[in-house]
Order: sequence, then structure tokens, then C-alpha cells
Amino acid sequence: MIVIERITPQTALVFKDVRLRALLDAPTAFSSTYAREAQFPDEEWMKRSVRWSSDGSVAFLAMDGDGGCGIVGAYEENARCAQVISMWVDPGFRRAGVGRALIDAVVEWAGSRAVRELKLMVTSVNPVAIAFYGRLGFNMTGKTAVYPNDAAIIEYEMLRALL
Repeated sequence: MIVIERITPQTALVFKDVRLRALLDAPTAFSSTYAREAQFPDEEWMKRSVRWSSDGSVAFLAMDGDGGCGIVGAYEENARCAQVISMWVDPGFRRAGVGRALIDAVVEWAGSRAVRELKLMVTSVNPVAIAFYGRLGFNMTGKTAVYPNDAAIIEYEMLRALL
């Protein structure tokens, strides 16, 4: 059974494992790279786990037993809006509700903070992710940006209003 839990210093090394697998599996989905983050010492992953559990930000792991199979983060841009980042689900767990459960955890966190909307950026070369977010109520805003690691790729902004 998949369990969604917050990233904490106790799960920092699971976080590291999942994040590095995500960067290898989907290199055009993130603004960072595997080559960069694979060099981080374990102490950096501990620091990141603390930052992600600080006020105004959150990160979740999807856990299958002791192993991680998905990740998502979010941070408040302002009192009204939070940015969803670093979303990834292990290919062996896709289309099984893990991604939805991760986004649901972010929605619950955002609701507890009175955030009214979630937004995210998704690359133009990832139509499966675009469709996934659309099924979860995210809509294209019309805003775009150049993907930081490859100027040939465009990022689309998507927004979901919360109750």
C-alpha cells in the first residue's frame, strides 16, 4: 500500500534516492540536473529536508514500504498562491493513483494555509504530464517561459483554483 508522508530529516536519504531517480528518468522535467545533484553530500540532503519542512513550504514522498516511489514539493509564492514543484512518480507506479495522491497531499497542505490557487510549470515535451495535470483541474494560463536547461523547450504555466 502506498503511503504519502512529509519529507523530514528522518527520510532525507529516501528523498535523495527518489530525487536522483527522478532526475535520471525525466531530465527535461526539472530545472536541475542529475550531474549537479548527484554531487551533493548527504548533509545537503538533510538540509534540504529541513527546508522542505519549514514554514511556507512542504515536500511529500510516496512510500511503498521502506522505498520511495514518488515526490512532490510546494512553496507559497504569496498568501494566495503556492507553486507545485519537483513532481515525479516512478514509472512502475504510474497510472496507479500515486500522482493524484501526491497532488491531493499538496492540496490539503495548501488548504490548511488558506492558499487559494496552485500553479506549476510543465515542459512542452511532456504531453503526458500536461494531460495528467489537466485531469486534476489544472488549466493552461497562457504564460510560457524558456526551459532553463534547453532553450528549445518551452514551459507552460498551469493553474488550479482551490475552494
